[in-house]
Amino acid sequence: MTDPASDIDILEHQTVYQGYFRIDRYRLRHRKFDGGWTDPMVREVFERGHAVGVLLYDPDRDAVVLIDQFRIGAAAAGRPAWLVEVVAGIIDHGETDEEVARRETLEEAGCVVTDLVRACDFLVSPGGTSESITLFCGRVASEGAGGIHGLAHEHEDIRVRVMPTDEALALLDANAIDNATTIIALAWLGRQRDSLRRRWLGRA
Repeated sequence: MTDPASDIDILEHQTVYQGYFRIDRYRLRHRKFDGGWTDPMVREVFERGHAVGVLLYDPDRDAVVLIDQFRIGAAAAGRPAWLVEVVAGIIDHGETDEEVARRETLEEAGCVVTDLVRACDFLVSPGGTSESITLFCGRVASEGAGGIHGLAHEHEDIRVRVMPTDEALALLDANAIDNATTIIALAWLGRQRDSLRRRWLGRA
């Protein structure tokens, strides 16, 4: 089914909350698969902007650089609040996704990206938010990486960890990674590691 604008009828749209994030409410109807229209419905959409994720990979050492940080959503869900993640950040007005990838890598991990490969673009949770993520794999040198990073004025307290790629993939297989962006990133790396090493090192 295609989805031209004529298949969605927005009857009302208003911002019902504006704080650290924004919530918009829509009253709408949309075309059904049989060609008819749904009854009017109300849906709220969580607006937080669009983001970039960066899986940091060192092909020379076959290692990944990951980060640990506090997430209120995980705590509210009754899960451990400190998550193992890839570097990520919101795209600010006027920035390109590659600029965000390089900026966030330096801010959150203290690493410099020397090359970027676009992995994929995906919607985070399209039933309730418009947020999308552009996921990159960034080449870095992991030797000496570590410590605590982040911007104090953004209340960031980010711990950097370096681990062999096989160890990171084992965490994925053991269901020890519980956030979608990192799961997608590591699954992608598991399929693309050999091609990355050929690209960056001339060998698998």
